[in-house]
Amino acid sequence: MKTRRVGKTSLQISEIGFGCAPLAGLYRPCSDEQAREVLQTAWDAGIRYFDTAPHYGAGLSEERLGKFLSDKTRSDVVISTKVGRLFTPVPREEAPDYGFVDANPAVMRYDYSRDGILRSLEESGKRMGVDRFDVVFVHDIGPYTHQEPENSRYLDDFRRSGGAALEELKAQGVIDAWGVGVNETAICIDLMGDFDIDVILLAGRYTLLDRSAERDLLPLCRKRGTSLVIGGVFNSGILATGPSPDATFDYAPASDDIKTRVGGMKALAERQGFDLATLALRFPLAESCVASVLIGTAKSASLMRNLQSLDRVVGPEAYADYDTFSLRPF
Repeated sequence: MKTRRVGKTSLQISEIGFGCAPLAGLYRPCSDEQAREVLQTAWDAGIRYFDTAPHYGAGLSEERLGKFLSDKTRSDVVISTKVGRLFTPVPREEAPDYGFVDANPAVMRYDYSRDGILRSLEESGKRMGVDRFDVVFVHDIGPYTHQEPENSRYLDDFRRSGGAALEELKAQGVIDAWGVGVNETAICIDLMGDFDIDVILLAGRYTLLDRSAERDLLPLCRKRGTSLVIGGVFNSGILATGPSPDATFDYAPASDDIKTRVGGMKALAERQGFDLATLALRFPLAESCVASVLIGTAKSASLMRNLQSLDRVVGPEAYADYDTFSLRPF
């Protein structure tokens, strides 16, 4: 598996990473055995970058990933986790539903302060059985997730102390890189005005369908030497399934407009002799500031199908006519 450098750091990550949210039962159950199987499939395929978060099953994803990696040489793997949410265990009947099936029973609160970030990393380390993380993402900060006045308060907390804590951890060598993990571009640009961010995990905003990052964020990343890790490359599923009646986009049922756009893409891909999912997977990798594309699944067969599709050579000319169907900010 090829690797790419993260920002201006010396850290190298595999250009295909594994997103560990499905290991915690994202929308559908995932057993311990199923999680081990798909992680082994990823490892055997050469994937050495794994992204997780406390949010994924209230720590369940971190626990399962840590158990799998426990017999691996730590220097052979790159692990990213996230900060911004803290979880307190509660009886199962008192646990809210955060979108994960059979998650660890817990209640969550947001905390982007120095103390909250340090506590989150300490708890993540215990769950995973590691003493350091390679990359830390500030999870879901910004107005896409938070309403006012909470959004302003969380940003103030991060600007006053949370960001400095991450910079100190990097200076001390406790982490190699840090950035934000979000579903929007504006907050990335905003925080890049305050901090020298190494890497952004951007979900669903630089894809074959949604090109929101192209106008402002990508040029800024190139100028500043900031890398992107691309999540949500299928835009919640529709670029994998096509415009089916139950297709989803941006975590919700796809609109008729989105289905029409993807229908046009699918027909064009078929005329070119490609599968739409293959084109969607490969699209971000043509961008110089993209360090990795995350594939997240709880099924080994799905992972292998996606990885095998990446063996196909796709020239840049194949993408020229997709601009007509894409959501673009200009």
